[in-house]
Amino acid sequence: MPRKLPPLNALRAFEAAGRHLSISRAADELAVTPAAVSHQVKALEDFLGLALFRRLNRALMLTDAGQTILPGLRDGFDGLAQAIARLAAQRHGDTLTVSSSPSFAAKWLVPRLDRFRVAHPHIELRIDATDQVVDLIHGEADVGIRYGLGNYPGLRTEQLFDDEAIPVCAPGLREGPPALEKPEDLAAHTLLHVEWDIHKETAPSWHMWLLAAGVSGVDATRGPRFNQDSMALQAAVDGQGVALVSRVLAADDLAARRLVRPLHMSLRINFGYFVVAPEQALSRPNAAAFFDWIIAETRPPADAQGG
Repeated sequence: MPRKLPPLNALRAFEAAGRHLSISRAADELAVTPAAVSHQVKALEDFLGLALFRRLNRALMLTDAGQTILPGLRDGFDGLAQAIARLAAQRHGDTLTVSSSPSFAAKWLVPRLDRFRVAHPHIELRIDATDQVVDLIHGEADVGIRYGLGNYPGLRTEQLFDDEAIPVCAPGLREGPPALEKPEDLAAHTLLHVEWDIHKETAPSWHMWLLAAGVSGVDATRGPRFNQDSMALQAAVDGQGVALVSRVLAADDLAARRLVRPLHMSLRINFGYFVVAPEQALSRPNAAAFFDWIIAETRPPADAQGG
């Protein structure tokens, strides 16, 4: 069924005016006259049969209808801009787009990119940090880092890490007072929670960790919640509490002693980190170079394996 949509220029004019709450600023952005923006907004209102703005003295306010339609239009234009940016990146022969979750990009990938640039200075890298599963087969990115069970049909898949959930905190918090030496001591500390996106019913939680540790008397529901491991890790580094997080994402903070493991019991996680790409993408040297590089980064050096 064909979509019945208003003219694109009318939608663009309203979205810009609604975002700025100003006809003149929208006109500047779109490189047209304020009269042209007003005309397009009026055409959209006529098409919808609804007023989208309340026009006050030297001010513009959205009506209820305008507030309803604006977020969807803004998301739509943002999506179009991102699609065009991806297409432009693909047309530029040396640009490689890698899709990754924000937390993995921030806590593991970005700190190591200098090594990739040194090894491949001719490759322009673009990191698309998103929790959305981009369509690699249709070219929304060249290579992806996925967190899951490893079943990705149509993609070449290599596991980078398995994973487990571990408690971490700042060194000073472990020392106290009150000291954190055994699981029961968590009753005196703030628990930091990560809300896992996948398989929520089996995802690790403080409730599961305390149950496995045989601890009662600790309220597993209290404490702030974060939808990204990176935020929970930063809160832990800042001494705000004890976080139950991915061992992989905590590794660099632990190595730098920004964090410590006060309690060494962990929860096994069925998920792992995988690098994935379509075979068609890997036929291009840039994608193949990144694919091989990130696998090598996760493997122990040859001398360590021999020792």
